[in-house]
Amino acid sequence: METASPCIICCNRALCYNALAMRIRVAIETLGCKLNQAESETLARQFIAVGCEVVPPGEKADVYILNTCTVTHIADRKSRHLLRMAKRLNPAALTVATGCYANRSDTELWGMADLELIVRNEDKDSLPEIIAQRLGAAGSAERNDSGLRTRAFIKAQDGCNRRCAYCIVPLVRGREKSLPADEVINEINARVTDGYKEVVLTGTEIGSYSFDGLNIKGLLGRVLDETDIERLRVSSLQPYEITPELLSLWKNPRLCPHFHISLQSGSDSMLTRMKRGYTAASYEKAIRFIRESLPEAAVTTDIIVGFPGETDAECHESWDFCRRTGFARIHVFPYSARPGTAAAVMPGQVKAQVKKERAGAMLALAKESAGLFRSRFLGQTMPVLWEQKSNAGIWGGYTSNYIRVYTRDETDLINIISETSLLKIYKDGVWGELVGHKE
Repeated sequence: METASPCIICCNRALCYNALAMRIRVAIETLGCKLNQAESETLARQFIAVGCEVVPPGEKADVYILNTCTVTHIADRKSRHLLRMAKRLNPAALTVATGCYANRSDTELWGMADLELIVRNEDKDSLPEIIAQRLGAAGSAERNDSGLRTRAFIKAQDGCNRRCAYCIVPLVRGREKSLPADEVINEINARVTDGYKEVVLTGTEIGSYSFDGLNIKGLLGRVLDETDIERLRVSSLQPYEITPELLSLWKNPRLCPHFHISLQSGSDSMLTRMKRGYTAASYEKAIRFIRESLPEAAVTTDIIVGFPGETDAECHESWDFCRRTGFARIHVFPYSARPGTAAAVMPGQVKAQVKKERAGAMLALAKESAGLFRSRFLGQTMPVLWEQKSNAGIWGGYTSNYIRVYTRDETDLINIISETSLLKIYKDGVWGELVGHKE
């Protein structure tokens, strides 16, 4: 029997597969940022193009790919857990790790008995070809959409030139690089043809987009002019990138009034130690620009608690800043030392119990702040893009300013934008009632 050639990026217990005359079922699971989600969606389309069937994680598959994150030690641990779970679901499956954890420490992953293949970020594009050839994908396959046809994540930029003290991303993603605008626009137009209603433009530092003299404002302008996407969302921006000139684009209602701007700390002394490159006052100025132009806008953020040397007073400064600002969502991260970063060797590492207590206080504020933001819109009618239906028959979707909305309706609402009355607070969002459909 003729055997396949050896794996090109395999673990030390490398398993090589004979070509199989079968339709390969591939499950792709994603951890971490929206950039990872964009790359996973691209992988899914590439696998389909070579004759594989893409199925949701949790279904039995011939190939399980985990697009990993390594921003915290918890993300590392979750990656290892998911890889073990995939192998238990189907011991015969080819299990593959790619993404930032694979770039940071392939040696940690090599020690896993449940893993056969590791592919670094820069080699992701070769994954479908390698696996399809090895396992013998045959013919075309129908796609299991599993929610991919409502909101698409489109990569426009990768890498980061900044060296924030805590962040491992520049080490695993490399320096900044932007995709040609034509390539981004063609990708968005392809997703429109596929039926998507919303696109999230993403990158490690999407606000620093630069290609042939075109910056992020120019790119957004071209997307609005040259595509028919109904909703365009920007994944995240830095506070110093928020200017009145940039915000003028949001006069176009297709641009979603949702801004994710990482704060990390509301204390100037902490921001200096973190090497963030802005002050609490300059961050506050960016928020003021947004709210003067777009009163309905949601501003969401990230906060790190327990950064090395953080005092109770500095932690309270962050808490008070967040309370005053009134974020729509706050993602709270207890500081996690990442090998190779400046903060990992800083003195004054905060005890785990202290980080837990500080995170608890910040999470309580986050819950209160999110509830207050959602309450502002009760009684209003807003367009909602419906994305999925639960087993209990309840639909879930999002407004353009990223309020989660729930409703019960007998109509098939998947990928429908409908005017919806927001009636009451419900779970992590609001309960709504449809007043009309927009096909």
